[in-house]
Amino acid sequence: MEQSVPIPIILDCDPGHDDAVAILLAVASPKIDLLAVTTCFGNCSIDDATRNALRILTLAGVTDVPVARGASDPLVASLELGNYVHGKSGLDGPTMPEPEFLPSKLSAVELIHQTLMDSPRPITMVVTGPMTNLAQLAMSHPEDLEKIAEVIFMGGSTERGNHTPSAEFNTYADPEALQEIIDSGLPIRMVGLNLTHQALAIPEVVERMTNMDHDIGKTCAEWMGFFGSSYRSVWSFDSPPVHDPCTVAALIDPSLIEWTRTFLAVELEGKWTRGETVTDIHNRLEHEPNADVAITLDAERYWDLVLEAIDSLGKARV
Repeated sequence: MEQSVPIPIILDCDPGHDDAVAILLAVASPKIDLLAVTTCFGNCSIDDATRNALRILTLAGVTDVPVARGASDPLVASLELGNYVHGKSGLDGPTMPEPEFLPSKLSAVELIHQTLMDSPRPITMVVTGPMTNLAQLAMSHPEDLEKIAEVIFMGGSTERGNHTPSAEFNTYADPEALQEIIDSGLPIRMVGLNLTHQALAIPEVVERMTNMDHDIGKTCAEWMGFFGSSYRSVWSFDSPPVHDPCTVAALIDPSLIEWTRTFLAVELEGKWTRGETVTDIHNRLEHEPNADVAITLDAERYWDLVLEAIDSLGKARV
């Protein structure tokens, strides 16, 4: 059955080249109703993340989606940033427009709370950075959780890390926050590195961006150029995995991803494994499953969806 009513979402992010593409996809898709963007430390400082969100939305021609500044530090851990991948600003590479609007006077937690209260429908939380803002909401407004349809997040992995040998960056950055949300009882879907490493911006993908006859497509191509150079220098990847749009794409077209239902936890104490996600796919622990974990991506259709959305958004701006 064709989806007729757009899915209302709040996108909580730390832009980030791949977060930027996720924002553009959410803006462009008629199947998504982007109610707010909230920012978190992660790929860069909170000040840079907030400015980047405003600049991305300005590039997209959307200045009526509220943007709120969120957490500058994790709940209890020491701050670590991922700007060794995304550059000092978190969005290094092409020249970006200056923001044409200001962030909300509300904090991220306050904006999420208000948006949830005002919505006649449950809202999906899409989290593409550390889980800190949502954990703070759960602790300060536990009554709000019943207004959340589900949480779909980019983070963790079934098999490998990227920030450490065992931990993906978002889950390492604030594992206590992620465990808070896992323990909340909210419906959770995890889109980890094992899935997003199937979403590679291969040369053909970047060429399709470059050949778009508008600034948005060419900017995306330049983002991939900077992002790709980081992956080549840090991890020796030929093409960068474009992680974050996988979360939004999963909502737009559920058939793109195959999932498995399993027990999910995050390691909080391991000397070498802090931030590692435990995904008990083979039921070794015999715990009740509490999350859906992404396993397989139809990469060709994923990129068709993302690129067609970017192109339609760019053409509408010309």
